[in-house]
Amino acid sequence: MTVETPAQSRTSFEFKSAFLSVVALALKTADTGALASDLATQLANDPDFFDNDALLIDLAAVRESDADIDFPAIVALLRQYRTLPVAVRGGSESQMAAALAAGLAAAPEELPVRAAAPVAAAPVPEVREVVREVEVVSEVPAPAPGTIVIDKPLRSGQQVYARGGDLVVMAVVSFGAEVIADGNIHVYAPLRGRAIAGARGNTEARIFSTCLEPQLVSIAGIYRTTETELPADVAGKPAQVWLDGEKLIIEPLA
Repeated sequence: MTVETPAQSRTSFEFKSAFLSVVALALKTADTGALASDLATQLANDPDFFDNDALLIDLAAVRESDADIDFPAIVALLRQYRTLPVAVRGGSESQMAAALAAGLAAAPEELPVRAAAPVAAAPVPEVREVVREVEVVSEVPAPAPGTIVIDKPLRSGQQVYARGGDLVVMAVVSFGAEVIADGNIHVYAPLRGRAIAGARGNTEARIFSTCLEPQLVSIAGIYRTTETELPADVAGKPAQVWLDGEKLIIEPLA
C-alpha cells in the first residue's frame, strides 16, 4: 500500500489574485504610422524613457472609429520602446475582440495605473493623468525634519514624496514620473515629469531645475500644465517656480 504524505500531495503551482501596476497609453488614432512618428519624436531625447514597463492601451478615444486597429503592429512598435503591452480597455466590441486575438487581455475600466515608487509610503495628493485639480491639505506642516536626496533617474510611473521637508533630485525626472515635497523641490537635471511643491499648503515653497520642461508644476495647489507652453527664456533652461498670491511665477535662475 502507498501512503501519500503531505509533501507529495502538494501541487507544483498555486493560483492567486494579484494586481499589476501599469503605464497607460491613451491611443488617439488607429493610424500606426502616425503613432510611430509621434513616439519617435517624443522619445528621441530619452531612449531610456521606459524600462520594460507593463503597458495598458486605452481605446476610449478611438472607440467610435471605423478604422481597423492593427494590434500586432502596435504591440511590436511599443516593444521597440521597452514597454510590454499586456492589456486593452475602453474599446468597442470588435476592437476588444481584435486585441484579444493579438494576445492582449481585456482590462476592467477601473484597472489601477502605475502608482507610487517604493521610496516613501505616505499619503499624497492625487494627481490625475490629465491634471485638472490637485488636492491640498490646508494647514502648513511643521518645520521640515530633513531633506530627501535622490541620485538615480526617475522613470515614467515612479513617484517620490518628501513628507515634511525638501526634495533634491540629482538625475533626470522623466516624463510620467512625479516628485512631491511639502517643502521645496530641487532638480539638478532635466525636469520632464510632474513637480508638486508645498503639497500640504506651504505657499513659500519653490521648484528649482537646471532644465525646466515639466508636464506639470504645482505649488500649494496652484498648478500649470504643458497645455500652456513655457516662455522661451525658461523652457529647457535653468529656472525657478514660485507663488505670488494665486499666480505661479516662472523665471530664469540668475
